[in-house]
Amino acid sequence: MNDHPPSSDSHDFTNLDRRSFLKTGLGGALFLGTVSLTAGLSGCATQPAGRLSVVGTRMDARYQFRFLTDDDIALFEALLPAMIGPGLPEQPLARRTAIAGTIERIDAGIHHFGPANQKELRRLFDLLNFGLTRVTIARVWSSWPNVTTAEADAFLERWRTSSIGLFNNGYIALTKISNVAFYGYRDFWHLSGYPGPPQWAVDALPQFNQA
Repeated sequence: MNDHPPSSDSHDFTNLDRRSFLKTGLGGALFLGTVSLTAGLSGCATQPAGRLSVVGTRMDARYQFRFLTDDDIALFEALLPAMIGPGLPEQPLARRTAIAGTIERIDAGIHHFGPANQKELRRLFDLLNFGLTRVTIARVWSSWPNVTTAEADAFLERWRTSSIGLFNNGYIALTKISNVAFYGYRDFWHLSGYPGPPQWAVDALPQFNQA
């Protein structure tokens, strides 16, 4: 799977945890809380996915998910091709590997967030995974494993340009954590024009070389 464990890049998320992602306000927080509770009562996955056993297809069975559920993983598998676009490799196996590794790093990063941001993200993911709100609020008619890249892109654009602050902030949260997890990984630094840390820093900080 990945040459470097997802946790080795989790420090890229440090600056993202200093303030609230969604800034929902009282009304938005109550709404998300209600959706999350309803989703849990209806049987939506609420436990982290743990170690996934299907090696070479979706995820590396060596990695243990500590925040993302099976439903969250399916959500990001649908959204990442729309968010990253041409940054993803074209070769199918390399593409699947890049998406899987990015999702693992998203999980590793969120695991290091404070409880407040973890709670907000859990509620956001529940809103998108719960069938009723996925259809009525996100306007995504198919379950995430069946959503095309064009449909995912249309959903993101609706939330990006929405007049509802909760949706705007949800879009920002999704794209921020995804872009940090993808472009913050050393194999993809070149796509953002970042040459990587200077050699003297690599030599002075052994953690850059952790494998």
